[in-house]
Amino acid sequence: MKKLCWLFLLIAHLAHSSELPRPDHIVIVIEENKSFAQIIGNEDAPYINELARRGALFTQSYGITHPSQPNYLALFSGSTRGIRSNTCPLDLSGDNLASQLIAKGLSFASYSESMLEPGHDGCIWGAYRRKHNPVANWKELAANNQPFSAFPTDFAQLPTVSFVVPDQRNDMHDGSIAQGDAWLKKNLESYAQWAMTHNSLLIVTFDEDDGSEKNRIATIFVGQRVKPGQYVQRIDHYGLLRMVEELYGLPLLNESAKARTIKGVWVK
Repeated sequence: MKKLCWLFLLIAHLAHSSELPRPDHIVIVIEENKSFAQIIGNEDAPYINELARRGALFTQSYGITHPSQPNYLALFSGSTRGIRSNTCPLDLSGDNLASQLIAKGLSFASYSESMLEPGHDGCIWGAYRRKHNPVANWKELAANNQPFSAFPTDFAQLPTVSFVVPDQRNDMHDGSIAQGDAWLKKNLESYAQWAMTHNSLLIVTFDEDDGSEKNRIATIFVGQRVKPGQYVQRIDHYGLLRMVEELYGLPLLNESAKARTIKGVWVK
């Protein structure tokens, strides 16, 4: 009986896996501290709203907690690691999205605007903040910790999965919504267009809200295999990590194993 149950589970898993795309590249852009209602329908964010119409908008997407740093850790490692503040520096160990991809023969990089140099481990440099750059907390991933100036102009040279972290002037933390929206269009629209014809995916999300909507945030997918529309499935950073893990056949990390699979968003 146990063998039959295991077989049925395996068949179901393989059937589900066969329905999923395997993007050549995923770029995840993480914005800061704005609720869903502050972004969607706001005339100060015309580009993000254009992306929402062009792609898939999740209307029930949520951050995990407050403040910023544990949300980034949740998305990167499937756990807040017991961190409840923006304390810096952290020295963390254990599996994460980057180590999983590398173990699978794939690749990962985090591109942080205004970071001093590759592998930088300082907490503050100008408008750069390490609290928004989770990869910097794993010493063995120094080579995967890159400034945004290293983001390839030939998108075929991108890693399998990338994080893009604007600095505090351009992620809507210190600067305005309009400023962050303009930065996103200037720096990611070329990739968004390229992704539509090169089996790739752009994800735009936020770390947390401003405390006004029970941590409800905007999350948008744009890419060749994305079915445009609005989706009401409740998702969070753990679910987003689970989706990336499932797309590449990776083990499910920590709390991501308990998250619901994101369904219905892919064009077959």
